[in-house]
Amino acid sequence: MKSQEIRTKFLEFFKEKSHKIVPSAPMVIKDDPTLMFTNAGMNQFKEFFLGNSVPKHTRVTDSQKCLRVSGKHNDLEEVGKDTYHHTMFEMLGNWSFGDYFKEEAISWAWEFLTEVCKIDKDSLYVTVFEGSTDPDKLEQDSEALKLWSKIVDKDRILFGNKKDNFWEMGDQGPCGPCSEIHVDIRSASEKAKVSGASLVNQDHPQVVEIWNLVFMQYNRKANGELEALPAKHVDTGMGFERLCMVLQGVQSNYDTDVFTPLIREIETITNSDYGKDEQINIAIRVIADHIRAVSFSIADGQLPSNTGAGYVIRRILRRAIRYGFTFLDTKEPFMFRLVKVLSDTMGKAFPEIKDQRQLIENVVKEEEHSFLKTLDQGLLLLDNIVSGSKDKKIDGRKAFELYDTFGFPIDLTALILGERGYVLDEAGFEKAMQEQKNRSRSASEVSKEDWVVLADDLQQEFVGYDNLETTVKIVKFRKVTSKKEGEQYQLVFNLTPFYPEGGGQVGDKGYLEASNGNVFYILDTKRENNEIVHFAKELPTHLEEKFKAVVDQKQRKRTASNHTATHLLHQALREVLGEHVEQKGSAVHSKYLRFDFSHFAKVSVDELQQIESFVNARISNGLPLEEQRNVPMEKALEEGAMALFGEKYGDTVRTVRFGQSIELCGGTHVQNTADIWHFKIRSEGAVASGIRRIEAITSDAVKDFYAESNNTLLEIKELLNNAKEPVKAVASLQEENVRLKKEVENLLKEKAKNVKGELLKELTEVNGIQYLAKKVDLDAQGIKDICFDMGQNRDDLFLLFASEKDGKAILSCYISKELVGDRKLNAGTIVRELGKFIQGGGGGQPFFATAGGKNPAGIMEALENAKSYLG
Repeated sequence: MKSQEIRTKFLEFFKEKSHKIVPSAPMVIKDDPTLMFTNAGMNQFKEFFLGNSVPKHTRVTDSQKCLRVSGKHNDLEEVGKDTYHHTMFEMLGNWSFGDYFKEEAISWAWEFLTEVCKIDKDSLYVTVFEGSTDPDKLEQDSEALKLWSKIVDKDRILFGNKKDNFWEMGDQGPCGPCSEIHVDIRSASEKAKVSGASLVNQDHPQVVEIWNLVFMQYNRKANGELEALPAKHVDTGMGFERLCMVLQGVQSNYDTDVFTPLIREIETITNSDYGKDEQINIAIRVIADHIRAVSFSIADGQLPSNTGAGYVIRRILRRAIRYGFTFLDTKEPFMFRLVKVLSDTMGKAFPEIKDQRQLIENVVKEEEHSFLKTLDQGLLLLDNIVSGSKDKKIDGRKAFELYDTFGFPIDLTALILGERGYVLDEAGFEKAMQEQKNRSRSASEVSKEDWVVLADDLQQEFVGYDNLETTVKIVKFRKVTSKKEGEQYQLVFNLTPFYPEGGGQVGDKGYLEASNGNVFYILDTKRENNEIVHFAKELPTHLEEKFKAVVDQKQRKRTASNHTATHLLHQALREVLGEHVEQKGSAVHSKYLRFDFSHFAKVSVDELQQIESFVNARISNGLPLEEQRNVPMEKALEEGAMALFGEKYGDTVRTVRFGQSIELCGGTHVQNTADIWHFKIRSEGAVASGIRRIEAITSDAVKDFYAESNNTLLEIKELLNNAKEPVKAVASLQEENVRLKKEVENLLKEKAKNVKGELLKELTEVNGIQYLAKKVDLDAQGIKDICFDMGQNRDDLFLLFASEKDGKAILSCYISKELVGDRKLNAGTIVRELGKFIQGGGGGQPFFATAGGKNPAGIMEALENAKSYLG
């Protein structure tokens, strides 16, 4: 059975059981501060489990894209080493929100596996929560045990501990016992030797968990206590890749048609064979897995970067590049060529991977180029560490610096050191790594108390589109403490005018005013699990009373101007540059806006002027806001509204129109484009291959910009003695500067000729080599020029020149190419070793190399030791 058919059969099975088939949520999470990535199928439904929203459908089913590479669920380092762990994977799931419970979940799971998929019942084992002696004294899940006993032989029902069979969302929140279904795909002879029951949950590659049925019936409080949930839910997750392995009769996820097309392409590109050498097998599995994770992340709007989720994606990609570099001898970009195969095999189920193919290829290729350069630089730096070592053991802290600062992989460091006869101080590296993790963990550590609920009705209403102040009641609050922010309070109101951070727009600030006139400032507003949460430094004293909630109108107005300008900018970009332009990210603040978009060339000055003029023309036209709320998604798209890749939309949406610009958007906007006053582009540049960024300002910020520019012009004119035509005056100065530079250059060349004549007189013969080691009064470029000048028409020259500038030392070594070949001399090796005397390092080519250091006092010693290389 092909993977496409397996996915369809699962979804259709539960559709027949009255489940609504819903699309996969984006893998990259944008509105949940507790997660970077969707790591389980339940993530997009958290708001229902928490009781923050009422689901439209009480039964749903889907195939969810998941990524497990950080936090509690981190499989990254296992990927490739075995045959069943992945970074990106699909989780097939069926869900009940306060509808059916254990009986239906268990019977349907068994029906699908044994009757629809025809899996041999004698290959399956199930686990049941055995209970816990922990302080919460959880009882055995006797209900699940009773239900399983009706359909499964007792010797195939196993008891699991709290770690394996009690599922928790986190330290706090919904949780409950679970039943896992495991499958034993070993041969009959292997099963006869060792019972599959003894291998369940023992990380055996052919006895694996295939489905987990979670029964959410408790809420974990901050103090660890459990309380019964008002409604019970079912949350199931089945590994799609593992199911394909079982139904396709293979022994590895990587042998299924989910991965084999990728593996065949990797074999072709790298001229390698999968299945013959374990190191090569691991490398190919890593690459096949990681290209999926990276490609789907980019399709969902997350580009590789140096921070947050972007750093995780970059790390995954670099791990794959490094495995190719080390074990498949790939020294040029190649992974981008796999995106077409991925698009062909998964584009039907996930059209975003096909629609975004060109962008993904460009970003991956650029990242490959960049990291391969990093690897080259790292090899030079590693050479310096080795040459500076006094023994065969390399300092672990230096290796960590190479890893942390330059991104050079530690296992590659260890591999290269081993080939050269050195060993790595692994304990020192691990200590440095742990210290950094502790610093990072300490800086980001947050402790949250339980919510204190003040009202039963927790359904919240946002009124901020129409009102910037209103009367509110606090329905719940909790204290949050972090090292970064200190002690704060999170407040939830029954209704709120405060816009929560989202869609690129910052959250509102403002204040609460009590009846006695006391003011409590709202520092930020965010959305968490579909609730609008307000951050305050102080907690009001009389929580039961009503408060006047007031949004900072000045900030809101500026932010709204910038947000509307992003819509007009998006329209302008598509008009001027072409319909291929798509939004890839935005940041809307009160002071500026930032807009990322797909485009594969630098935007010219003329194009930028056209874009700016296009936006300002629409501002001058005074286009009114045409807003529609709660529009069916299909209708909005039919009307031409633009939807963004990677965004999660509901069944109904809000559309925002200004003239011909119409987009799906939840942000705040001006009532008329004339309110923006003016739009000014401040910068344009590349973010990644195929992604450009424009930063711009509007309204008051433009007025400030023009005032500042005018002041700058006045200052320039004053420096030019109030020249009537400052542009001509500056051009004249530039011409004079060019002329003077040429004069200085000619003087330096004349000086170099004189120096060359003097230096040639100082050459001495050492073992048939014309030799000179000397400190000279020239800069680095001057030394290089004179070395090559002296080396013309000579094949027996060895020069070492030193100079000093701004408290730094420079060594330059030149060796005739004939000596490099005949005498096996290497300028790069020599300057690295002599660089120790000036407390520095360097490198270069065998015939010319330089080293820099911070100890000019060591120059003479370096010069004195140069002769030792001539034998």
